[in-house]
Amino acid sequence: MGHGDKLFLEVAGLPLVGHTWRCFDQLPEADEVIVVIRDEAKPLFENLAKRINARKPWWLVAGGAERQESVWNGISATTAESEIVAIQDGARPCTSLAAIQSVLVAAREMGAAVLAKRVSDTLKRGDGLAQVVETVDRENLWAVQTPQAFRREVILAALAKVRDEGLSITDDTAACEAIGQAVKLVECDQPNPKATTAADLPFIESLLKAASEAWE
Repeated sequence: MGHGDKLFLEVAGLPLVGHTWRCFDQLPEADEVIVVIRDEAKPLFENLAKRINARKPWWLVAGGAERQESVWNGISATTAESEIVAIQDGARPCTSLAAIQSVLVAAREMGAAVLAKRVSDTLKRGDGLAQVVETVDRENLWAVQTPQAFRREVILAALAKVRDEGLSITDDTAACEAIGQAVKLVECDQPNPKATTAADLPFIESLLKAASEAWE
């Protein structure tokens, strides 16, 4: 982003991650919220909890060197009685409650589920010189998003397998693939962008403002 920690960029009246946290704080199905953070960011998140008037129990947990370690730490901090855990990118603040609920239902039924969009663009495979090698068949291709939800025992077993084999994964459903766990693709029919570059922020802000107006 070029502006420090992107999660704390002010967008539509709150830091980006504040909108994400508030969404899950408002989710009827959620019993607690675990926020995985860098240790030095603890004061920022403690202040953020006050800004959003967080009402559900929440905990700040130190992340790890890689994604799977951070997810492991976060899930390990949930209560053992938790049936379903949902994992969300902090920089994806526009996910609707309905979309989250659909993923939770699918995870309860199948054991694992992820919000995703069908790939509609033409895909090309390139070489190391940024030249086209071939066209990729996009049939049955999906772009996965978050939340990704799992039965607690499923994702813990999957991540344990990843750790034992020294694998590196970029999303949590990949851990399920390592143990042969089926994952339900839940089609997302609304914009659910992740803030990756500064160019994403105006669109995200417009979505957040529209959602805020709908609540009023």
